[in-house]
Parts: sequence; C-alpha cells; structure tokens
Amino acid sequence: MNLIKKIPVLSFPRKRWSIVFFLLPFYFFLPPLSFSQNINVINTGKFSKNIKVESTSIDSSKKTIIVNFNKELSYIPFRQDNVKNIYDEIKKNLGNNYKGYKIFIRTLGIPIEDFIPNYYRPNKSKYDISRIPSHIYKENPLIKNVSKVYSPVEGLINRNIEVSPSHGWYYNKSKDRWEWQRPRLFQSVEDKLALSIVVPFLIPMLENAGANVFDPRERDFQTNEVVVDNDSFSDKKLKCYLEKGQWKTGNGHGFSLGSVPYKNDYNPFLNGTCRVTNSSKSNSAFIDWIPKIPETGYYAVYISYSASNNNVIDAHYSVYHSGIKTDFIVNQQIGGSTWEYLGNFKFDKGFNPANDKVVLSNQSNNPGKIVSADAVRFGGGMGLIERGGNTSNRPKYLEASRYYLQYAGLPDSLYDFNKSNDDYNDDKQDRSKYVNYLNGGSVNDKNSNGLKIPIDLSLALHTDAGITHNDTVIGTLALYSLKGGNQKSTFPNNVSRLASRDLADLIQSQITNDIRLKFDPAWNRRELMNEQPSNDAYPQQYSEVYNPNVPSVLIELLSHQNFLDMQFALDPEFRFFVARSIYKGILRFLSIQNHFKYTVEPLPVRNFSAQFIDDRNVLLKWKQTYDPLEPSSSAEKYIIYTRINNGDFDNGILVDKPTAVIKNIKYKNIYSFKITAVNKGGESFASEILSVCKMPHSKSTVLIVNDFTRTSAPAVIIENKYAGFENKFDGGVPDNYDPAFTGSQYDFNPASEFISNDKPGWGASRSDYESILVAGNTFDYPYIHGLSIKNAGFSFVSSSCNSLADSMVNLNNFKIVDLILGEQKKTHWQKSIEDSLQGIRFNPFPGYLQTLIDNYCKQGGNIFISGSYVASGLFETDNSIARDTSFAHNILKFTLDSPDAAKTGEVYSSGEAILPKSFSLKFNQHLNPSIYDVWAPDAVGIFGGSQVFLRYKENQFPAGVAYKNLYGSVVLGFPFETINSIDKRNLLMKSVLNFFSR
Repeated sequence: MNLIKKIPVLSFPRKRWSIVFFLLPFYFFLPPLSFSQNINVINTGKFSKNIKVESTSIDSSKKTIIVNFNKELSYIPFRQDNVKNIYDEIKKNLGNNYKGYKIFIRTLGIPIEDFIPNYYRPNKSKYDISRIPSHIYKENPLIKNVSKVYSPVEGLINRNIEVSPSHGWYYNKSKDRWEWQRPRLFQSVEDKLALSIVVPFLIPMLENAGANVFDPRERDFQTNEVVVDNDSFSDKKLKCYLEKGQWKTGNGHGFSLGSVPYKNDYNPFLNGTCRVTNSSKSNSAFIDWIPKIPETGYYAVYISYSASNNNVIDAHYSVYHSGIKTDFIVNQQIGGSTWEYLGNFKFDKGFNPANDKVVLSNQSNNPGKIVSADAVRFGGGMGLIERGGNTSNRPKYLEASRYYLQYAGLPDSLYDFNKSNDDYNDDKQDRSKYVNYLNGGSVNDKNSNGLKIPIDLSLALHTDAGITHNDTVIGTLALYSLKGGNQKSTFPNNVSRLASRDLADLIQSQITNDIRLKFDPAWNRRELMNEQPSNDAYPQQYSEVYNPNVPSVLIELLSHQNFLDMQFALDPEFRFFVARSIYKGILRFLSIQNHFKYTVEPLPVRNFSAQFIDDRNVLLKWKQTYDPLEPSSSAEKYIIYTRINNGDFDNGILVDKPTAVIKNIKYKNIYSFKITAVNKGGESFASEILSVCKMPHSKSTVLIVNDFTRTSAPAVIIENKYAGFENKFDGGVPDNYDPAFTGSQYDFNPASEFISNDKPGWGASRSDYESILVAGNTFDYPYIHGLSIKNAGFSFVSSSCNSLADSMVNLNNFKIVDLILGEQKKTHWQKSIEDSLQGIRFNPFPGYLQTLIDNYCKQGGNIFISGSYVASGLFETDNSIARDTSFAHNILKFTLDSPDAAKTGEVYSSGEAILPKSFSLKFNQHLNPSIYDVWAPDAVGIFGGSQVFLRYKENQFPAGVAYKNLYGSVVLGFPFETINSIDKRNLLMKSVLNFFSR
C-alpha cells in the first residue's frame, strides 16, 4: 500500500503547515502485536524533518492499536482539527481489516489529543481538569494600590506572576573578571535585550491588568539608591527615620545595611532588627521613612517587614512623591523579610519631609494584630556584592539574579550552589529556586518553606543563538517540562505539568500569530519543546522550566545572533508589540486556570489635544485606539492624570467619555496631562503628554503641535560583504529610554565567524554605553517648549499632530504655532519596502499637514519648526516628490543645504535680525540618560526671501532661517528641546516669538 496524504496541522493567517505521511508497505504478523518499524512520518514544514514512528502495537482482544511517535511529533501545536485529521488519515491507511479498532496516537507517551490546550477545547466539558488547580487563590493580594481609580475585574487581580528577563552581568572566577553571559552582538547583548522587553513593557502590562509581578533581577533603572532603616540611617544628621506611637523591637531578624560591599555570606535581612506595634481601628502609631534624594528623578520604592500569621492583612502604606500621596494596602502575612516593590515615583533632590517620604500607619480593620516595619529603599542603585575583590561596578539592574537575590535576603542555599566557585551555574539555577521560594508555604506548595505567595506561573524570556543568511528570521522557540526536578509529572498542588505545555503553546501561538499579522508574515514558529531534568552534576540550562513548582515556560523569542531577528528586536514598537502578545497569552492561560472571563486591556489613546475654553478651564479631547487583533480591548472609560509644573503626576480621575473639562486652573502654572484607556481587563499605556499654561495679560496663545512620534531601530545597511546597524547614519530613537544598547557595531562582515564571547564575529559591538540608560523619545516635549513660551510671557496650549488631521484643532485659531519634529523621519519597516505590510512610518510632513500649514500661512499665521530632519525629510528621501520641495521652498521658505551638518552641537548667531550677535548655544549630540542624541542635524538654507540667523560653529553651515512678510516662518535644523541650557532656550524662544510679533 503506497499513499501520500497531506494532513493540516494548524492554520495561521497566510500560512498553512502540514505533515506528509509516507506509509510504506508493511506486513502484519500473527499474533498481531506490532507494526513494522518501517513506518516514517516526514514533516515538510519547519518543525522537524525527523518525525517517525518509534513503535506500534495491536491488541486484537481489546481491539486497540497504539502508534508511538518520537518526540519530534510533540513539537507541533495540536488543535481539534489537526488531531482529527491525523487520526482520520491513520484509519484510512489501516483499511477495512482493522475497522472497529480504537486507535491511540502518542508522542512522549501521551495521546496527541491530550496536548490540545484547555483554552482551545470547544467547551468546558472537554477540559482536562487535572491541569487546573482545585483551589483558586482569591484571598487578599500581597499589595494593592488603593489610590487607583479603577479595578480590572476581568484582568489579573489576585494573580502573582514571576517573570525572569534572561541572564546578567556576573563574576567569572576562572577569568577573574566580571562579564556578560552572552556576546555583544548587533549593539546589544542577550543579558540586556530580554530586560528591555520585560521591564519597560511586559511587567507594566501585567500590572496594569492587576497582577503582582516578581522579578529575580533588580527592576529599577535608577542608579542612585537611598535606604532608610531603624538600624542604619542614610544620613544620621537628618531625622530620616521617625516613629510616633508605641513601637518595639520585633522577634527575629530584620534588615541592616551593614558594611558595603557585601561578602558572599552576608545576608542583610539576617543582620538587623524590625519594629512592631499593635494594629488599631484608629491611626495611633506611625513610622516615617524620609530619604535624602541625591538627584531629582524617578525612584522605585521597596518596603520590607517581618511576616507572620499574626500580622495584619491590610497594612497601610502611603508614598508621598513630589507632594502627591499614593496609598497601598499590604498583606503582611506573606512576603516578609525581603524587598517588596510598590511602584516608581518622582522624588525631588534633597531632604523634603513634607513631600517625599513613605509612611506606615497601624490603622487596620483587624485591631490587635501585628503591624511590622523594617527598611524602605528608594532606587535601584549600584551593585554592592563583592566578588573577586571587587563589585560589578554596574547598576544593579544589569547584574545577574544571583546578586540581587542575595541583597533581597534569600537563603544562600538558593543562590550559592557552588560555594562561590561558579556564579554562572549558580545564576542558571537560582531563578527557578526564587520562584519556589516565593511560592513555598502557599496553597500551591503547602509543605515547602518560603514566602507563602501563591505564584500562578513563571515565565523566562531569552533570545537564543542561530544564524540564517536568508531573508528569514530564526523565530520563536517555546520550552516546557512534563517532569519536575523531582521527576514527578505533577506540581505540589497535584496539578498536571501538562499545564506548562498549555502555557507554552498559548504564549508561542500568540507571539507567532500576532507578529505575522503586524510585522512579518513569514515569522518562524519553532519547536514547542519538552525539556526533561538532567541527572548530570550540572543541570541543563533549562532549569527555569523543570525546577519551578508552578506552570513554567521559557520563551526563546528570537536570535540575538541573527541580523534580521535583531532588526525587529531593536525596534521599540516591536518590543511593545511582542510584550503585549506575551501578556495576552498569559491572560488567556490564567483565565482557564482560574475560571474567569477575560478582557484584554486597551491600546494607548490617540489624537489628543488640550485647549482653553476660557481663562480658567481647559478642554481635553482624544480618541480611543481600536485593536483589530483584540476586539475585547475596546476602551470603556478613561483616566486623566495631571501634573502641575515640575511635580509628579497625580493618581488620576476617571471619566466616561473621550473628552473632559479641567476646571479652575491657576495663572502661571503649567498643567500637563496624560490619558489612559481602561476596560474590565485593565489599563492601557499612557498617551503622549500635553501641557497648557495661562499667563495673565498674555500677548497671545501659542499652539504647540507635537509631531515627534517616532521610535525606531538604528539605520540598517546591507551591502556586499558589509551588513549591520550603522549609527553614523541614524542611531534610532528609543521609547523613553533604551536599557539594551551596549555600543556601536564594529564588525560588519557576514563572513566573520564566532570564536568566543569576546570575539563573536559578525555583529560584534562595542561596550562603551552598556552602563548608560540611553534617552529617547519621552513624548513630553510640549512641556519643555512651554516653559520657554511661558517665560516669554505667552500662554500656550498643545495638541498631537494627528488631532489636526481629524479637525479636532484648527491652526487658524492661533497667531503662532510651534511644531515639534524632534527626530521625526521617514522610516522603513524591518522588511524591504516590497515585503512591508505598512510602508513608511513617521513622515515628518505628511500630505495633510502640508496642506494645513499652507492654508495657515496664507492666512497670515506664524510657524516655528524645529527638528533634525526638517529639511532632509522633504528633499532627501526615497519618496521625495515635487510637492515636498515646493512646500519647503514656497511656503516655509527654506531649502536643504546639507544633511548631517554638525557633530559638535555648537551654534552661534549670524547677525542681529532675531538674536544678539553674541548669542551662542549648544544642543545635545551625545548619548546620555537625560535627552536624546541628535544624530544628524540639517543645514537649512535660505529660499524666497528668508535669512540665516543661526549657523553651526564647526563649518558655518546655516542652522536656522527666518522669513517674515505676510506671514512668518522660522525653521531650525536641530530640535529646540535638545538645547542644553534653559536660559538659552528661553532667549531663543522669546526672540522667535518677538520676531513673529513685529
């Protein structure tokens, strides 16, 4: 019997994979015990070409046939349709001789239908309840922000999730040096790359859905750190730690900062004391932790306490940050003697007892219980674990988990397995040990010691190696384990480890499907692979999937060694998008595990504007963003967050519609606003930030239009024997900041081979920026421009550029418009133009904007434009058209003299037409944590009656031109907001506004 049939495995958008069965002639022997081993299954897709039958058996008395395939068959995702098709095909090939026999097709010793995730089964009656917990934790969460104005009832409330972002900076004893665990390639390193997805994007998404998230590495990028504690004050001359009421020293241990740096055996949570008091219905006892902040900025706040069953479940903490108060309730029966994260807040430099502090009250709904208090930490700080005689000399967030877990008070048995001889292998295992320590003693693992926090799942995100010289990606691999480190197939709460397979399948499917629809139709779905624990002296590297006592998955998202993969990985929009895919996969998995209906949290709102109704009231308008991939993610309500002057944002107000009036604003104050969308599933990321200010006796009101929306990867160059990321053309734009950048690429030869981590071949990159958090687009530049407009005596309002397209804002209502272009630039997607799904992004002058500016100027308006690519965006792009050049020449009155016109950032006044002749300034042209780098400013030349008023010092190229006749136009070839001195910004802005008023 010879037969070739295609059996569909799983259909994805624009892609169908199939298994081709080659059933070669076989013979049956009496008694009929087994098929011949000469039955092969060959997969013609991308999973494996080695699928085959390992054994078969027939039981004629029970009328059963069992066909056992090798593990390669388990690599595919199983669904109802492809399982049915596989069974149907086998039955057809058996013929009538075995009609009526029941067939079992297995891989890994398990029927293939059992690999269908519960989520993809047609109804609850088909669920495998063995992989669903019998007890669902609904008790008090560890931490709850009670100042939030919404609650995601169909999100992740009461869910506890551990997320591990790959490796980190570690001490290599054999080399006697600190180093990365992976090579520096294509301007990053895996130890930082995974972190750049997890910390800025994935963790906030999970938290916005209501989850508590735990990270075995430091999650705060702030390099300063202040610890305030009863045992060790940050500054003993200041009253940093204040007690009011009846407090006493508690039983057991507490935190003590001790002598820094720490030796390997120092546990700070075993070398100090904690304080306790009795809870009360009233506020009868307090503790204030008041930091002396070294530098104004955002700091993570961590608390600590001693936990016990006699503690309160509702300890009241308040964080005062730049005068704003945010309240938390903490369940002190779990999670003690370690750092617990409350949030990230802005604190002002210095000692500010009224505005910047943490306060704990003994008020509780359960009087007579214990309220415990220990250290409070502000900021992530620098590494302080000594290895080989030195600390890492890096921020804590870059270090491997081994060192953070020591600082977090874990027993050394959980991170120092090799007695200080092998930090690399310690770090591979400690992340999974951390999960179990969090989970130990909870309903999920009652017989183990730990912090009693019921962890729902564990996710490890990595980027493994692999290279292809084709125009394809290596793609996404998912790893799970059907056996634990104890060789058992169930977790301690008796849930089947098939739950891990479900989790891996859901996340990998979500990632693959979403990326194919948004970025790359050919994104490769790799194996869905079972990894078993090893019996070797050193366990396999995948201990993150088999050691945790909760459902666990390790996602190898893409290859940090493959050029095309890294073109996606370095794009901030891709990082956000793939983090959302992972979040959705987790949400869907936990909705089944915990029996709740889920809703996906919304996308950020768009088309935002802030305008005056009158002197005292501001009208805010925006639109929600619909997600075509997630119909459930529509917004139901919105939150408006407000910041006054340079303070922190408040806790927001909830509104029902995409419009609101902010009443009774005060003169001379700058009010800044950001909007989030909310629904039953959670809260979106925030919009851009818009600002307004009403000045008494204002000369007029300036409209600030933010057209700087770009975030992107560095420039890509592909030539014969030369390929990579070339920052000298364009370094890209991070989303707020980039923690993944190590330094520029220096090996561009695709033929260069990997020798070692120090000499990794093609893609090798420098290390000079790997300790610096590189600034990008903060989406907060109307505030910087507004400060200078206010200083000049003008009122101002602001709007997103897209609001102009929707006629939400009318340029003709304003005498002066300030258009922010920043680093806005026509930017290709990762694939070539022909293969792109969406064409060009971030056009600084789209057609509608040119039309609006044209009409505005012809009606006598005045426009101030600044940006790096203000001229080259119109004259030197692949898509330049006659309309672009005509618009620049005939309306804005400038031309392109030269792209990439300066490298020093020094500019001087060329006359006294606008600025004093002695005027000079410097704008930023280097990578730093404060303001983005201006890679390639334009030289903007005169045209049609305009005049040069600023020049670049290094070559005297024109840096700014001005035109005034029936209307006014001032154009800078560099971004105004990147001028280093606020005094220089103020004078320049005032001079421009006065020029328009002549």
